[in-house]
Amino acid sequence: MRVDVRGDPVSIRPYLPSDLDDLYRICVQTAENGEDATDLFRDPKLPGHVYMAPYVTFEPSLAFVAEDASGVGGYVVAARDSRAFEQRLKDSWWPVLRASYPEPPPEVAEALPAAERDALNAIHHPWDTVDELASRFPSHLHIDLLPHLQGRGMGRQLIESLVTALREQGSPGLHLIVGDDNQKAVGFYRHVGFDEVPAAYLDPALGLHIFIMDLR
Repeated sequence: MRVDVRGDPVSIRPYLPSDLDDLYRICVQTAENGEDATDLFRDPKLPGHVYMAPYVTFEPSLAFVAEDASGVGGYVVAARDSRAFEQRLKDSWWPVLRASYPEPPPEVAEALPAAERDALNAIHHPWDTVDELASRFPSHLHIDLLPHLQGRGMGRQLIESLVTALREQGSPGLHLIVGDDNQKAVGFYRHVGFDEVPAAYLDPALGLHIFIMDLR
């Protein structure tokens, strides 16, 4: 048990299978650039299926949760080897989701909220980590905190717990990618010790920021 910046008791601990429903809830409630996206998804579990559940399923040793008196309100999840993780999802995760969430025709997709459209696109056209990141910074993460836990030092503590675990597993480096429209997250990653690098080898039209952390 730790104490946060306001003096309240807080716990950062390893993920447990009993946390899964809470993580699904947190994922949809932060899926709109940190804001609640519940009304943007026809199925509120869809963002969790894409951005959280495969990590706790395949790499639970790299999942940590933040918990205060109100319960679990945040998490960080990661993949040790992004390329291997992406291949595993292509083999056994995305095919199952594609059966449950068929790719909509373009005219239907265009009418969907951007958050749902992006999640469906990730299922049917998954991202491949570029060589420049995979070689030196092979691990990647996702982190989400509900608003009432933000600004209390819990995000930093989650990152520190994850970095310790990644170093123990021999990872040389960590990366993440965040959209330009999520400036709050951009500021957070800079604050907790990530370095930003030019996104020259990505499509500039995507408006993405790349952050890295050397773990050696």
